[in-house]
Amino acid sequence: MEYPLSIIIQWLADFLLPFIRISSMLMVMAGIGARNVSSRIKIPLAMMITLVALPTIPPSEFTNLFSFEMILVAIQQLLIGVAIGFASILLLNTFVLAGQILAMQTGLGFASVIDPANGQSVPAVGQFYLILATLLFWIYGGHLMMVQMIVNSFIMIPIDGTWWNIDNFRTIAMWGGWLFTTALVLALAPLTAMLIISMSFGVMTRAAPQLNIFSIGFPFTLLTGLVIIWATLGNFTAQFEFQWRQMLQLMCGMVGCN
Repeated sequence: MEYPLSIIIQWLADFLLPFIRISSMLMVMAGIGARNVSSRIKIPLAMMITLVALPTIPPSEFTNLFSFEMILVAIQQLLIGVAIGFASILLLNTFVLAGQILAMQTGLGFASVIDPANGQSVPAVGQFYLILATLLFWIYGGHLMMVQMIVNSFIMIPIDGTWWNIDNFRTIAMWGGWLFTTALVLALAPLTAMLIISMSFGVMTRAAPQLNIFSIGFPFTLLTGLVIIWATLGNFTAQFEFQWRQMLQLMCGMVGCN
């Protein structure tokens, strides 16, 4: 059986270009895109997802694979995949930032651990919030939602050689502002409680100057900070649900789904 060159080129285009978009999303998305996940797992997983999704993906309208334009189209697919995966990173970093704010204000910032996802030293409270957010991400089916979004993107953003709308990059940058807003809202109640405690210690020191605020206040602040973090964990799920809906709206806006 012989296959014309045009059919072979079409097959290559139908597989390679979607593979670039899907693999780029897996390389940066939450959970799977972590540094401690080997590329030997990411690449076969991207190939498997591509092969499974090929029957639902429209045929590629761009088939000029041996040209300079192919480089531009490959870069476009790379940017689309990275943008969709980056939305999940912003979702998790919201709670990492909230944990870092709480750690610095409660005196727990000196307790640092190495984050295996990015190899940097972060406060233990931020790592604790990251673990909780990651678990909720898997429980909510975030990995399945990411795959569904990337597959739907081939319908709304076909591979036809036209460039992606530049406004999508501005949308991602503007949505990054929600990271700081949600982190501040999540940490607002513990911060208010710690402010009241600090003011109480200030009044106590003014009334009894012989008391050593450093020997008494620091251990009490640490203990109170742990109690406040435990008492406000119920607000964690509500803030995650809010940020989860914001992430879905962001990805739907990028790929043009309803």
